[in-house]
Amino acid sequence: MVIKPDLLSTDSLKSRYEKLAIKRHPFLERSRECAELTQPYLMMRPGQTQFVTPWQGIGSRGVNNLAAKLLLALLPPNSPFFRLVVQEAELVDVDPKLKLHVDEALTQCERLLMTEIETGAMRVGVFEALKHLIVTGNSLIYLVPEGGIRVFHLDQYVIRRDPAGHALEIIVHEKVDRTFVDLPLDSLGIDKPSSSDQTTVDLFTSITWQDDRWHVLQEVGGVLVPESKGTYPKDCSPWLALRFIRVDGEDYGRGLVEEYLGDLKSLETLTKAIVEGSAAAAKVLFLVKPNSTTKETVLAEAPNGAIRSGNAEDVTVLQVQKYADFRVARETMEHMTQRLSYAFLLNSSIQRQGERVTAEEIRHMAGELEDALGGVYSILSQEFQLPLILRLMHQMERRGLFPKLPKGMVRPMIVTGLEALGRGHDLLKLQSFVGDLASLGQALPEILMRINPEELIKRLCIARGLDAQGLILSEEELMQKQAIQQQAQMQAQAPMLPGLPIT
Repeated sequence: MVIKPDLLSTDSLKSRYEKLAIKRHPFLERSRECAELTQPYLMMRPGQTQFVTPWQGIGSRGVNNLAAKLLLALLPPNSPFFRLVVQEAELVDVDPKLKLHVDEALTQCERLLMTEIETGAMRVGVFEALKHLIVTGNSLIYLVPEGGIRVFHLDQYVIRRDPAGHALEIIVHEKVDRTFVDLPLDSLGIDKPSSSDQTTVDLFTSITWQDDRWHVLQEVGGVLVPESKGTYPKDCSPWLALRFIRVDGEDYGRGLVEEYLGDLKSLETLTKAIVEGSAAAAKVLFLVKPNSTTKETVLAEAPNGAIRSGNAEDVTVLQVQKYADFRVARETMEHMTQRLSYAFLLNSSIQRQGERVTAEEIRHMAGELEDALGGVYSILSQEFQLPLILRLMHQMERRGLFPKLPKGMVRPMIVTGLEALGRGHDLLKLQSFVGDLASLGQALPEILMRINPEELIKRLCIARGLDAQGLILSEEELMQKQAIQQQAQMQAQAPMLPGLPIT
């Protein structure tokens, strides 16, 4: 069943936006709750100009750390995160030399795309979008044709998806200064502002999917702008609606902070209690017994190091006597911090407390933390990286900066994120296999006499999950290699033997 938005609806974009905003409301409230405990400025409430600073900083630190890690994984500096590959069916009967020339040409195309990304300053916008994804779970990216990225927050757009999760309808709401609207507002029937304070006008942008194309339409001040109508090909839309965690059947995504909201709330409460309790405990109060010979004024007016007459038993210091309670709260807070550090991939969480912590142990734990991002990499590679490259290719082709490639023959392949994790595991398998062979070479001769080396190597490959083809020499290949080595040795020794001809 194909669900199509009604492009011919008589409803204005504003009324359509307000109708879809009803379904967005619970996600928006949840996002604001998550932002209040991490970075409140990411999602502020309507009319709010100031926010309450959280008592704990682990949330904000974790968001910045995880966003930076994701940015380096998705857009690594000085190296392409994709490859342009030719369909295997097109290379069956191609000469290897011609294939080499094709690969060189595609490599040059990759460099052109990477230059566009580097000069377009996209990482700044992507970093902002990643922080919104971690906290709110949603972000809308617009690839500006002139270069760069605009990021729209969850409270600036609504979206409707089909059951498979593909975007069907997106409506963006902006408040734009009238002086920046490049349209004759008077001729469109838009009234002039009633006061000098009303300098902005509502701008709604609709992006809908119908008839295998993206249709774009804008509305300014309640009036549709005919000049704004346009279409984009299927895989070339500049509007990318991103999600951090996909939930089947929901139009909006979920953020990482929402999954650990309970720990953040508990840590916030405990931190506030300890800070306020510590401030109260740090207050110094002296108590003097009533009707004692020691007077309060004498103590209060005495300078430091002065000598006064009195009885020491008449004066006591008021203490809170809550150390045991504070200790329980502090230990609980440390456990909460440790759990959140694992969630946000903070490096401090992987190093155990001990005198001897090896680098290999830290490397292993760091690898486990990176593996936990596999699900995030998979959705971002499909909803961000791949559409980004397809859009840039289309954009640069129209500007004459990129060669027109045969349709359906060349496709981009993502080589970072989840794919990089897979290559990292392959490297570990190969290193472990080489270690197995090294330990086999150190075995006792009596043991090696009872083992079939060829069969053992094959079984080691199977156990490690490696493909033995091309990695392990067959018996014929081994004999041929040994024969070549023997012939090379004979040729090297021939000049030193008298009476033998040199061949």
